[in-house]
Amino acid sequence: MEELLIRLRTRLVASILSALGVALLMAGLLTYTAPVAAGPEPSQSPTIVTAPPTVRPTFTPTPSGAPTPTPEPTPPADRVATRVVIKDLGIDLPVIDQPANVAYPLCNVAMYLKELHQPGFGGATYLYAHARAGMFLPILNASKVANGAKMIGMAVEVYTSDDQLFVYSISEVRRHQLDLDAAIAATTDQIWLQTSEGPKGTRPKTQVVGELVSSGPTDHDAAHPVAKPKVCA
Repeated sequence: MEELLIRLRTRLVASILSALGVALLMAGLLTYTAPVAAGPEPSQSPTIVTAPPTVRPTFTPTPSGAPTPTPEPTPPADRVATRVVIKDLGIDLPVIDQPANVAYPLCNVAMYLKELHQPGFGGATYLYAHARAGMFLPILNASKVANGAKMIGMAVEVYTSDDQLFVYSISEVRRHQLDLDAAIAATTDQIWLQTSEGPKGTRPKTQVVGELVSSGPTDHDAAHPVAKPKVCA
């Protein structure tokens, strides 16, 4: 298992370097809509706020269908995330795979890291988006207040291409992060959301982690929003 993780980590770094021109979490993958103060230096200690064992989600999924406690045992191999919603933060974004001919993440969408897992496959689903208005900026803003403690317990809804809805409860807010080790090592269904902490070139990132609490069928239209990605100005 350790050897497999090492190979996966090496492959991830090589893939991201070639596809994006920068290393995810290590060379400022994301930017802002306007100039902001530089983010913390890599020497700043990472901060992780974790939900206490007594925290229980109190949300109820709103799309159609009756979610069940666990995903179906044999998910389709071609399932991918198509939409991510955090109602408490006003986030509602289509999710796409980053096109091979695009060297930098696009605006108006979130993207999934295809080297990791999709929902229901027993690992981390890793989504990233710019810290800009209409994207993941609310995550960055919330993380600056008490290290994001108010995000603990919030619902993250992830829709998939086969008309399924996966609902997660945020269990960790990780600030000033410089690697994907914990996401790579995950052995249960989790959602990981990443955004930047400063302008292009800022190394540390903010990650939000959620644990799966329910899944089930949902409306086809809800699971297939119209994505309108564009090159960021």
